[in-house]
Amino acid sequence: MPRNIPYPRSTRQVCPTLALAAALTGTLTACTAADAAQDTARTPAGRPGVTAPQEARLTTLAQQVVDAGAPGVLVRVDNGRGQPTVIARQTSWARTDHTLTVSDEFRMGSNTKTMIATVVLQLVAEHRLKLTDPVEKWLPGLVPDGSAITVRMLLDHTSGLYNIIPDDADVLKTFTGQDNRQWTPEELLAVGVGHDPLFPPGTKYSYSNTGYIALGLVAEKATGHRLSDLLQERIAGPLHLRNTYLVNGSDRTDSPRLTHGYEPDPNHLAPVLWPGIPAGTVFVGPARPAGYLDVTGVNENTEWAAGSMVSSAEDWARFDTALMSGKLLPAAQLKEMKTTVAEESGNPNRYGLGLEKRATPCGPVWGHDGQAPGYSSWDYTDSTGRRTVSVFVPTIFGIAAPKPAAATEALLNTAVCTMLDKPLPATPTGS
Repeated sequence: MPRNIPYPRSTRQVCPTLALAAALTGTLTACTAADAAQDTARTPAGRPGVTAPQEARLTTLAQQVVDAGAPGVLVRVDNGRGQPTVIARQTSWARTDHTLTVSDEFRMGSNTKTMIATVVLQLVAEHRLKLTDPVEKWLPGLVPDGSAITVRMLLDHTSGLYNIIPDDADVLKTFTGQDNRQWTPEELLAVGVGHDPLFPPGTKYSYSNTGYIALGLVAEKATGHRLSDLLQERIAGPLHLRNTYLVNGSDRTDSPRLTHGYEPDPNHLAPVLWPGIPAGTVFVGPARPAGYLDVTGVNENTEWAAGSMVSSAEDWARFDTALMSGKLLPAAQLKEMKTTVAEESGNPNRYGLGLEKRATPCGPVWGHDGQAPGYSSWDYTDSTGRRTVSVFVPTIFGIAAPKPAAATEALLNTAVCTMLDKPLPATPTGS
């Protein structure tokens, strides 16, 4: 089937093909009365947007994600016709750490790339750099064959640079919290280019977090400002995104608004590790019920420009609307951003400049998804930015097994179709 399913983007591993939720076998555990009483499903006061039956369907699917084993899920849908609908479901044990709300901060993982690309394209519009500039011009001597790799190739993942997360063992240890090494962007880039390139620049597509580390350094070199300041001054500040910021280097996120993130403990993680990740890989954090660890304290310094943004569903919807409506980029640069290349063979999605065109059962949408330790997020909009959707789940591997993955897929597809005001197509018999 087409790969319009939840899968890790920041780490870019392909999960096994999943059936739609309608094909699930077995009975999902019903929520307890206490859980149902404390979880939320609401449409803020104002003009109606999502209908009551649509909201009820989303609420049921959100609960099924939790019943299948996820610690929680947050859904925000704005179909452009009224106030957004927000649904939050959680296990009772996760609520002990933090109760999910739509204004909560969440580690956005590779959604970061869309903001990084926006800043880079703003600099292009200001003639401070060019998409055709070779990396060597801005980072002399740091990237082998840098004269053949352009800024555009970094943006659309056609550079051929090795992907450091999760492919490099040393970086992976820090990503999972097994060590506390404080990586600098320059060190991360050096690790990436220390591996052989995957192919000659510009000849293929292969998702590369290393490429976005390089882009962050290019933006800093072109402006003389820290990347976190550029994002604040050019995007978060003007759009009044109060819960949106880049975590720098060794900084830790200790905001009380930050949703807690969880990953399976070693016994529960081993069966769901993606192919290629070394056996024995574990996350580190305080133990929680249901075989989980609280990994909120894992440092994000391995991700930086590739994935260390913190934001909220409300903030990200405002960003997506501003971006796609032309408030952040001139028409020429927005057109470049939406100029796509094919992704992996068999994947119907296409990748632009930090922006993905995702195929869904109800038609294409624009946006990105992301993973950071303890966090998975999907954020999409229509071509105008008038409609937006976010689905946040506070785990990566907690939804990697077939049942929670299929439940998450069903929720995501239904949320996107609800955003577009289209019915979810019926699943063909036998699919």
